[in-house]
Amino acid sequence: MASHLDLEEQEQLDQLKHFWAKYGNLITWALIVVLGAFAAWNGWQYWQNRNAVQAAALYDELERAAQARDAERVLRVWGDMQNQYPGTLQAAQGGLLAARALHDTQKADEAQAALQWVADKASDDAYQALARIRLAGVLLDKQAFDQALKVLDAKMPPSFASLAADRRGDVLLAQGQRDAAKAQYQAAYRDMAAETGYRRLIEAKLAALGVEVGTDATQEKTP
Repeated sequence: MASHLDLEEQEQLDQLKHFWAKYGNLITWALIVVLGAFAAWNGWQYWQNRNAVQAAALYDELERAAQARDAERVLRVWGDMQNQYPGTLQAAQGGLLAARALHDTQKADEAQAALQWVADKASDDAYQALARIRLAGVLLDKQAFDQALKVLDAKMPPSFASLAADRRGDVLLAQGQRDAAKAQYQAAYRDMAAETGYRRLIEAKLAALGVEVGTDATQEKTP
């Protein structure tokens, strides 16, 4: 009996050796690939988390500089965010914050540059869209009307269409194109959710243009 078991064990061992000789390298390489991918994923996650934490610290510093209206410090910290953590959400948020702070301290060119960076390089479509709408506002203040309209022509998420239309209306009105501006305000009012407070501002703009807002925002007042 013992001899019979020894023969079975030897046969199983021979089969295992044959299997490993045939597939051993393939299994080894497969394990290397899987383990390597797992290690790379963990490394990437660690790197992402580390960057996010450090970028958040810079954002906090940027926020303090903005509250202090320290334009030079805002520019310095914002520059660090661009150079060190450009792919983070904090960088996009920082660009919007820096632009507002710089605009408030009469540094329109620097504010424009910050918004342009977010519009071009932010990793999130929503931040890009918001930057474009604000950038169009800066260009409107500079009376760079054609440039502002071009910025607003860029593709945006549907949720920003009404805000873009409203800003487009502002630009067209500044150019003296009342009818075109009216059409944009009507589109903005129609597409914006009824519970949105900003809708009242659009309603006021339409009223100033002689439009009595109805369910379709197209009823013009008659003398």
